[in-house]
Amino acid sequence: MLAVQDLEIRVGARLLMENVAFRVDKGDKVGLVGRNGAGKTTLTKVLAGDELPAAGTVQRTGELGYLPQDPRSGDPEQLARTRILDARGLGQIVIDMQQATQDMASSDPEVSEKAMNRYGRLTDRFLALGGYAAEAEAASIASNLNLPDRILGQPLNTLSGGQRRRIELARILFSDAETMILDEPTNHLDADSVVWLREFLGSYQGGFIVISHDIHLVEETVNKVFYLDANRQVIDIYNMGWKHYLRQREADEERRKKERANVEKKATSLQQQAARFGAKASKAASAHQMVARAEKMLSGLEEVRAVDRVAKLRFPDPAPVGKTPLQARNLSKSYGSLEIFTAVDLAVDRGSRVVILGLNGAGKTTLLRILAGVDAPDTGELEPGHGLRVGYYAQEHETLDVKRSVLENMMSASETITEREARSVLGSFLFLGDDTAKPAGVLSGGEKTRLSLAMLVVSKANLLLLDEPTNNLDPASRLEILGALSSYAGSVILVSHDEGAVEALNPERVLIMPDGVEDLWTKDYAELISLA
Repeated sequence: MLAVQDLEIRVGARLLMENVAFRVDKGDKVGLVGRNGAGKTTLTKVLAGDELPAAGTVQRTGELGYLPQDPRSGDPEQLARTRILDARGLGQIVIDMQQATQDMASSDPEVSEKAMNRYGRLTDRFLALGGYAAEAEAASIASNLNLPDRILGQPLNTLSGGQRRRIELARILFSDAETMILDEPTNHLDADSVVWLREFLGSYQGGFIVISHDIHLVEETVNKVFYLDANRQVIDIYNMGWKHYLRQREADEERRKKERANVEKKATSLQQQAARFGAKASKAASAHQMVARAEKMLSGLEEVRAVDRVAKLRFPDPAPVGKTPLQARNLSKSYGSLEIFTAVDLAVDRGSRVVILGLNGAGKTTLLRILAGVDAPDTGELEPGHGLRVGYYAQEHETLDVKRSVLENMMSASETITEREARSVLGSFLFLGDDTAKPAGVLSGGEKTRLSLAMLVVSKANLLLLDEPTNNLDPASRLEILGALSSYAGSVILVSHDEGAVEALNPERVLIMPDGVEDLWTKDYAELISLA
C-alpha cells in the first residue's frame, strides 16, 4: 500500500505542502480534493514515483496502478487490446499463441513441430495467468468503458486522446493493482460508463486515491477525504465519507474562526497592557513578558482557511466578422479503413450557437479539429468568412506548447498583447509570480485548462470551438465558464458532456454525429448530452 512520512513538495521555489503524513491501506478509498492549482496532480505524481519530493519519503507496497490526466505510456505501435491484457502479462502471450497457431499449419514439418511445442508452453503460461476467464474479464471492462472491438484492434498511435485514456483506465482496472491512483477517471466517459465505474470502485477491495470533480463518484465511493489546503500548505485528513466530510469541514472552519477571534482578543488586550507598562521603566520587564506571551498565543493558532481564489473569466469581445464566419461542405474523415464520418455540412452564422452531439468515437473532436484547421479533411472544404478569427479550446490541450513557459504561451495568443497585459490576464487566472515561468508541460490538467482559456480571452476570437471546456475544473471555476458562455457575443460550436455547459450556451442548433444531421435545438435533445 502507501505510507507517506514528512513529505514536502515544491514547484520551483513555491512550497505546495509540507509535513504531510498519511497511509492508504487495503479498503481505504480516498477522495483527494482542493482547488485547481493546489497541487493535487503534483502530489499524485510524487505518490506514483513519477516525480521526487523535496523532502520526506513515500513507501509503496504491492502493485500500484496510476492513471495520470494525460497518459502517453506504452508502445505506440502496440494494439489497444494487447496494452490492456499486458497488465497481467497476457498480451504478448496471446500474440505469440496466434503466431504459433499459424506456424503449426506450415508445410514444413520441422516448423510445425516447433510451433506445436511452443504453443503448448504458451498455453500453460496463459492458463496460469488466468487464461480465457481473464481475457473475458478484460473484454468486459473494455466494453463497459465503451471500447468496442474495432478500437481494441487498433494501434495506440491511431487513437484519440480520450480513447487512449480509456485504454489506460481499462488496463489499470484489469490489473492486479493493490492500490490505484486515479486522476479525473471520468473524463471522456459517457454516462453509462461513469455509472459502471462508480459501481466498480464501490466494490473494489484494494485501496485507491481519486481526484474527481464528479461529485456523485466521490459521494458513492470514498470513505476518507484528504483536503489539500493550498493556503495552509497542509493536508487535512477526514476519516469519513463525503457528506460527513462536508459537514465536518464546515464545523472545523467555524471552530478555527472562533478560536482565532478569542485568542486575538486576549492577545490584543495583553499588547495594550504591555504598551501602558512599557512607558514606565520599572515595569519594562513585565511589558516584555506580556508581548512575548501574546506572540506565543498567536503563533499557536491554526490558520483560518482563506477563501479559495477563482479565475475570473470573460470571453473576448469578438473582432468584427462577416455574416457567415465559417462554412464547411462535404467533410469526411477516415483513419485507415476506419470511417469516422462522411458528407458533413455546416454553416456558422455570426453570433450563432451550435452544440455537437454523438457517442464517443462519433467524430466530434475530429470535426472540431478540422474546423480549427488543425487536421485536414479527406474530402470537402472549409470556406472562412471575412475577418474570421478562430479560438480553439482542445480538450487534450494540444494548443499549448509544452516546452514554452506559461507567459510565452500567453504571448503567442495575440499579436498585439504586451508582456504587462499578458501578466495581468494571467494573474486573473491565478498564475502569479514564478508560476508564469513554469513550462506548460508541468502544469496540472486544471492549470492547463486555465491557461488555454486565458489564451482565448486575449485572442479576440469571433468563433469559439470548445471541446469539453469544463473538464478538470473545480465547481467554482466551472461556474465562471458557464457565465462566460452565456454572455459571449460571438459564435460558438461546443462539444460537451456537461449539461450545465450546454444550458449556459443556450444553443440554437444541434449537429448529430457521425451522420452530420442538423436540427433546431429543443429540450428533447438535452437528455442526450450526458449519454453522448
